[in-house]
Amino acid sequence: MPKPELKIGEVSKPRFEFRSFGQDFSVAASRMARLSMPVPEKLWERQSDEIYIMSRTNDVNNTKIRDGKMDIKTYVQTVDGLEQWNPLMKAEFPISAKTLREDVFPAFQVLMPDLDQDEYSYEAFMAMIDAHADLQAVRVHKQRFAYTVNDTLCEVAHILINGARVSSINSESTEIDDIKKTLADLHLTDVENM
Repeated sequence: MPKPELKIGEVSKPRFEFRSFGQDFSVAASRMARLSMPVPEKLWERQSDEIYIMSRTNDVNNTKIRDGKMDIKTYVQTVDGLEQWNPLMKAEFPISAKTLREDVFPAFQVLMPDLDQDEYSYEAFMAMIDAHADLQAVRVHKQRFAYTVNDTLCEVAHILINGARVSSINSESTEIDDIKKTLADLHLTDVENM
């Protein structure tokens, strides 16, 4: 049975991920660029401003706002050191109180504030986050470069997290063996998956 084709930027079934953070991945990034199959030109370089919502009580859900959408994915399992994540939801602003009640605040795993409106603008939602003792908004700017190596989606990113610069490198796929081969080809097998 053929493997499902992964497409950059599209939601798929749960993917396994390798991702690491550091100051310099230039050697691995150079190898990644040379080994990559062609990717669409619009994905060669992308920039985004995102807000990650960090919760004091949650370590299983990744919650962020990108391109005006609340985006949540949840941790499924770890296999051979690779984490599997499943997309849960994307919702645009204004966001309904029902979505906040049923999806967003349960993902944060915190007490829900009183919701007295039918829907909430981005600004009203961020005011709730800022006022919540267990939540923290973290501003992230990403400059991302996309590649495809061994049928895995790969990326090198230069990131500003509340103004602090860090680099990231990743490979993700529904197929664990493809990620392992990519890590070996990029000489990243001894690098910590974070």
